This record gives sequence, structure tokens and C-alpha cells, in this order.
Amino acid sequence: MMQPMETIQQVLSQAKTLLSVVTDHPLFEAEILLAHVLDASRSYLHTSGETGLSHDQGKQFANCLLRRCNREPIAYITGSREFWSLNLSVTQDTLIPRPETELLVETILAAYPLAASPIKVADLGTGSGAIGLAIAHDRPTWQVYATDVSECALQVARKNARQYGLSNISFYQGNWCNALPCDGFDVIVSNPPYIGEMEWEAYAEGLAFEPRDALVSGEDGLDSIRTISYSAKRVLKPAGIVLVEHGFLQGAAVRKIFAASGYSQIHSVRDLSEQERVTIGQYFP
Repeated sequence: MMQPMETIQQVLSQAKTLLSVVTDHPLFEAEILLAHVLDASRSYLHTSGETGLSHDQGKQFANCLLRRCNREPIAYITGSREFWSLNLSVTQDTLIPRPETELLVETILAAYPLAASPIKVADLGTGSGAIGLAIAHDRPTWQVYATDVSECALQVARKNARQYGLSNISFYQGNWCNALPCDGFDVIVSNPPYIGEMEWEAYAEGLAFEPRDALVSGEDGLDSIRTISYSAKRVLKPAGIVLVEHGFLQGAAVRKIFAASGYSQIHSVRDLSEQERVTIGQYFP
């Protein structure tokens, strides 16, 4: 796809044309991919346009472009995605962390300010570890327990924890609350699958590379949220909270699920687009 020893400026120009059929930001994505290949910053590319690529670098960049032209997400090509200022490893065993999921972290940190005593948090379906790691990183005195049914995903999460030297987070394999080794949690948090089977066809092309089991949950997309809502009561402290991310049209349905499970103080939090994205409930036995 690319000729060896072409310059950075030349290969970026060609890549921009190639990627224009799969993205609205072809030059930006080309720069990300080339910076990844060169292990350099995008600013380096801007100041080193006449620098030539080696044969191996040209081949690696061509392979990255081919993968992106096949609509593979950039995060899987580069093997990383930033979340809450953390640069996290991701693989096709994990969902790609998304900016809207940071609302879960923001909501928890706001509910328990810095002066609060250390608390116990469970991150269910942790995937790459994004939510649990962000909390553990910002609140080093808190204890975070992260679960996932996929051991492959947990291996990625553990790697991310080691990268940042986080010793206040531990990982457990299993399904939702059943994987937790103890009870007495102040917070149960999850970004569970919430796409319905009937909706999947509309999303399938854009999410084809991501693990389907981490995206789809029953006919209406709410099966996992029902399970979490019901089971979280068994492991929460009195007055503990459960909060989940959900689709922007699912807020009312999630509030009903929480109410049916016996939670109180139920409300939904809107994201930056003013869409209901997170729902919270508090449990009093």
C-alpha cells in the first residue's frame, strides 16, 4: 500500500485519501496510526514531515491502514484508549472505553468527596478495568473490587492496574455480584450490556469488532441491569448505592427496575448531551 522510504508527509497525504472512505477525520486518524507505528507524538509528525520511513515502518503503517479501512476501531489497532486521563490497554476481549462512561466515575467521586472515609466499591463487568481503575487511581485509600465473566478481559485489566501501580484494586472472575468475595459495599457500579437483541442489527456494523456479550442483553437490553439491580441488595451496606450506565432512552425503564427491586432515592443523571445516561438507587433494608 505504501512505498518504502517515503516521507512522513507523503504517507500521511496518501493515508488521508485512503481513510476518507471510512472516517470523517481521515488525517487525524492517519496521524494517530503513524504516531503509533513510530512510537512518537503527533507533534513530531508535524515537525518532521521530510523524515523518511524505514521499510519495516512502511509495512507496519500499511497494515494499520488496511485494518482501519476494514473498519477496525483505532483503539484495537493501537492497543490502547485513554479514559479518565489513564492510557489503558484494550483488546478485542474488552469493550473500548467511551467518554460517556466517565459520568459513572464523576458521579461516584461527587457522592463521596475527598474528606469522606475510605469506602468499598465494586465494579461489575469491568472489561479493561476502566471504571474501577479510574476510581482506584483517584482515591488510593478506597478499596475497589472488579469482576468480569471473561478471564481474558481480566488479564487486560490486571495489566492496566500493574501499569499504574494500583494496589487498592483486586479482580475476580464471575458473573456480576456472584463473583464478589465479600459483602458490605458502599457502591456497586456497572456499565453493563444494554443493547436489545432487536436493536443489534442497527448497531452491528459499527460494533462488529467488540465482544457482543458485553453489548447485548436480552430482548429489550435490560436483562443484565435487572440481574444487577436484584443481586446488588445482597452485598450493599445499608444506605449503599447502585448505579448503572444505560442507553439514553432507557432511563425510565431502569428507574422502574430499581423501584421494583426496593431501592429509594432513585434518579437519573444526564450526560453532556443532556441525555439520561446513568441511573442511581439507594438501598435501605
